[in-house]
Amino acid sequence: MWNKIATYIIRYRLMWVALVLVSTVFMAFEASKIELSYNFARILPSNDPVEKEYQDFRKLFGEDGSVMVIGWQDPNLFEINKFRDWCKLSQEIKQSPGIKNVLSLANVNRILRNDSLTQFDFEPVIKQIPATQAEADSIKKEIANLPIYEGLVINSKTNATLIVVTFNDKELNSKRRLTIVEDIEKMSQKFAEKYNTDLHYSGMPYIRTVNMKKISGEMELFMGLAVFVTLLILWAFFKSLRLTLLSIVVVLIGVVFSVGILHLFDYKITALTGLIPPLLIVIGVPNCVFLINKYQSELILHNNKDEALREMIRQIGLSTFLANMTTAIGFGVFYFTNSILLVEFGIVAAISVMVTYVLCLLLLPITLHYMSVPKARHLKHLEGRWATGFLRKIDYLVHNRRREIYMVMVLMIIVSAFGMTKIKTIGYVVDDLPKKDIVYTDLRFFEKNFNGVLPFEVMINTGKPNGIFADQAEALYKIKAFQTEMAKFPEFSKPISVVEASKFLYQSYRGGDAKYYALPGVLELNKLTNYIQGKQGATAQINAFLNEDKSVTRVSFQMADVGSERIKDLMKQIRPKVDSIFSPEKYKVSLTGHSLVFLKSNDYLLGNLYESLLIAILLIAVVGMVLFRSIPIILLSKLPCLIPLALTAGIMGYFDIYFKPTTILIFSITFGIASDGTVYFLTRYREELHKNGLTPSQAITASLFGTGLSMIYTAIILFCGFSIFSASSFGGTAAMGVMVSITLLVAMCTNLILLPALLLSIAKRQGKNVKPT
Repeated sequence: MWNKIATYIIRYRLMWVALVLVSTVFMAFEASKIELSYNFARILPSNDPVEKEYQDFRKLFGEDGSVMVIGWQDPNLFEINKFRDWCKLSQEIKQSPGIKNVLSLANVNRILRNDSLTQFDFEPVIKQIPATQAEADSIKKEIANLPIYEGLVINSKTNATLIVVTFNDKELNSKRRLTIVEDIEKMSQKFAEKYNTDLHYSGMPYIRTVNMKKISGEMELFMGLAVFVTLLILWAFFKSLRLTLLSIVVVLIGVVFSVGILHLFDYKITALTGLIPPLLIVIGVPNCVFLINKYQSELILHNNKDEALREMIRQIGLSTFLANMTTAIGFGVFYFTNSILLVEFGIVAAISVMVTYVLCLLLLPITLHYMSVPKARHLKHLEGRWATGFLRKIDYLVHNRRREIYMVMVLMIIVSAFGMTKIKTIGYVVDDLPKKDIVYTDLRFFEKNFNGVLPFEVMINTGKPNGIFADQAEALYKIKAFQTEMAKFPEFSKPISVVEASKFLYQSYRGGDAKYYALPGVLELNKLTNYIQGKQGATAQINAFLNEDKSVTRVSFQMADVGSERIKDLMKQIRPKVDSIFSPEKYKVSLTGHSLVFLKSNDYLLGNLYESLLIAILLIAVVGMVLFRSIPIILLSKLPCLIPLALTAGIMGYFDIYFKPTTILIFSITFGIASDGTVYFLTRYREELHKNGLTPSQAITASLFGTGLSMIYTAIILFCGFSIFSASSFGGTAAMGVMVSITLLVAMCTNLILLPALLLSIAKRQGKNVKPT
């Protein structure tokens, strides 16, 4: 079959070139329309209970992660000039397009009881910006008499205050969000520079915007580094500018296809899909190395260009196909996670790997056909003197020191297994950022002064119309009891709820004294209802926490970035309290929110790691059956790929590298790529046994020297290529780069040392001659 493929590629070369050219232009056009994703990345599948509860909440109450906060701490908050400019800043932000609402000291409201109209009137505490210090001091005193704002926009104990900015839902998930955040920062910076003070920024819109900018910038950085590193290594190997540029151009065409495929599938660039282009460069170049090395080797033997090209395709075509197939499987198994983020990444990466392989198989032979025969100096690298000595030592070890090899591997497994017991599955919203990053330090400011800014929502469903106020407002008093229990957890901020609104109204009803900021008894509560009429004023304030028929309400908290482990502990403590207060027979209480969904995603990813890795092993084993229909060989040949993964997991445990979305990707991806080496070696070993009639010992030696050099080249390219991700400002991406590099380097060693040793042991057990000749 491969003889026919080789003939068709060379004979119809102009047709293939035209086809590639047209499809590349089309894909480039599609790629030009690609956009960044501005939506929050969804890891949990749509049928997951936690995700379903969150989506139900969004349908009723809209986005919960729509608030950006600006923090300022100063013992002289109400110094007249500073306070005036702080108020002006708040007003300026509120007038910006795309802003739904702004809450700050500048626009807090008081409530007045209007007996003549039997209603509550809302009026701003600050009707106009104060002109004198006395006016500012009066405002300070009045705000201090409004407990609802304590912990919400001001912390009197630490002299910290907030501007709480709510985005429109439309702008929140669009490119416009980036511009809004930039505009807010520019406005705020003027204030900070004028008074030589620090302002702090956080909230989900801000964190997402900063992360998106970093992702966009790093995508360009990684592309540049990938091209530069591979160019450098290819030049060092081939000492030929033509071959170096040819390899890079072919792979870059594959990159164009990958971005085009993204757009054709109606996907956008996310934190994961943004990694595909640089990954393709790193993964695609080894195809070129194997093909060019084989072409040059055959050229030395036959001194006939066309014959060398046919032999290159015939001998390397199958092994590179199977190797790319195993790599594609490593990516493709993410389809089975049912997570949109991972499914998009896995599908596009898998297809792109195979497309890049096809491009290499077509364009390299055709281009080499038109190129002149390489000069002698360009073929010297095949001698690989430095590698030959290394391969001779390996050949000696696998023939004479197999017991020692197995002992070392067993020791490695034991050490790795112990390290694996130390691995922790902990994810934080901002844990990928360095501890000194401004996003991280600002988040800690808000946690210290306001107990955090990450959304945590409690949705209470009574199951009947007006259920929140029915039965003498039983639900309200239960919510109050729940809030009292939640106040015992320092991880949560002061809540915003219908109870807090009712307390604020009662304070006004009793004349405005702060001591009446409380939820009244049933009789007093009934009196309040006479003042809550129509659709404006107090009614609008109350209805903001309710659905249309008043059967469902929300209690909104902000929480600290406590991590996925702590959130599980908190839920274990909070859920029993919820069930003891709200009878499950009468109430359905959902604990949800942006941050809870994000942090729980880590557990989901870990569970799917085992599943996707198992699927990858099974599928790659099926691919292996193409080469050998021997169960022992297929099973044992997986060890050289699995041991590096175990070692990597052990290293993660010893060095406290947590399991999280980026680091979990390591295992399925590297298993697929590590299997490439196994495929290359087994293909050559089978050929030496069956086609050339060699003994197992001779076949092992021939395979080592026949594929060893290319495998070493490939390992160096992959090691250096994945190392570029260590330049990322995201800790998880940097860890992924380092861990994948180490894993693939170890995989090269196990494929060149352990795999041949295992094959010889199997042959010996079958009664075949395995003595070196």
